[in-house]
Formats: sequence, structure tokens, C-alpha cells
Amino acid sequence: MAAERGMMNRTLRTALTLLAGLAAFAFAGCSPAQPRSDTTERAKTDDVAEATETQSVAEAVLGKNAEVLAHGDLARNGLEQVFAVNRLANNKPNASGSSSSALWIMRAAIVEKKDGKWIEVLRCDERLKNPYGYLAGSPDGRVSGWRLQYDPNAPQGLEMKFTPADDYADRQASGGNESSVGALLVRWNIKVKRYQSLDQSHERYLSEIPSLETPHSTLR
Repeated sequence: MAAERGMMNRTLRTALTLLAGLAAFAFAGCSPAQPRSDTTERAKTDDVAEATETQSVAEAVLGKNAEVLAHGDLARNGLEQVFAVNRLANNKPNASGSSSSALWIMRAAIVEKKDGKWIEVLRCDERLKNPYGYLAGSPDGRVSGWRLQYDPNAPQGLEMKFTPADDYADRQASGGNESSVGALLVRWNIKVKRYQSLDQSHERYLSEIPSLETPHSTLR
């Protein structure tokens, strides 16, 4: 009997040791959960900081009513860009925040971060212009508002279509269809490294019309 009790005690001790080992193993396997949580929190903090900077940049060029439509490598040139607008007062923001559906705007701008500084690379207000001059095909007169269609996910990068609001309204009222309304298609020209308008075939980029005052500003 004593021998049997001894054997039972040894078996019990072995079982307890095995259970302790399994518990330690399970604890060790769960311990990395905390670092993963810390990583998630850091990612959220970084996202908030990025959104704050993006909005600050937009407001620096277009004021407190600036609305960011898209940001990131919009031109597919490896540099961060911010695309922002001032909507017309009666044009409410789209719930999605980024859409290729038409918007009615007063102004728009694209700024690019290069060597730690934000530089304006496209401006739409009464005219359409880049740092080298007015975009070819721009209306002769001053424009008080624009109908904007855009697609940040186009194959060649951000694609924008600007139509003078008055021209669009007049042609629609007279029975003209959307395709009959003169619009400027604008994309990044990778060869000359700037935004330019395209011809009616949408295959050839058009050179700017030089101006006496270069519309170029460094924000910071």
C-alpha cells in the first residue's frame, strides 16, 4: 500500500508540474497582446496628427472654410499632396467626403509637400493656373464659380474637370447636354512635373499661357 501511495503522489506531482508548464506557456503566448495594443494606439495618434496637419494646410491656402477632398500621393509622383476647395454657400458637403460626383465651388487649390515645405502647385479661383501661368483653355473672362468633377483614383492620378458654373447653367437652361458644355480636364503631366489642362481628345497636354506675375507661393 505504501508503494502504491508513493506512486500516486509521484503521478500527482508530475501532473501538477505539467499543468504549471502549460499555464506558463499559455501566459507567454498571450503576453505580446499589450505591445500590439500600444501599436494600434500609436497608429491612431499618427492618423489624428496627419488629419490635423492636412486640415491646417488646407486652411492656410483657402481659409477656415476649406474642405479637404483628397490627400496623399495624388499625382503618383511619390510626394504628398492636399486637394482642398471652398464650396459655394448652397452646396452642402457630400457625406462620403470624397467623390467623383459634381461639386459647386468658388475656389480650389492643390499643395504639395517637398523638402519639408508645402508649396501650391495648382490654383482655381477666377482663373485656373499653375506656377507657370494660366492653364490653356481657361475662360477669357473672370469666373465666379465652378462645377467640379474629380476622381482621385484615376489610373494616372487625380483627375479634375472644371466647368464655369454660369456657362453650365446657361447651356443646361437652353437645352444643351453636359457634353456640350466647355470643360477643362486637368491632370498631372509627369513629363513636365506639373498640373496642366488637356486638349479635347484628352490625349495631349497643353502649355500654359505665361503671365507677368507667377502664381506660386510657399506656405512654409
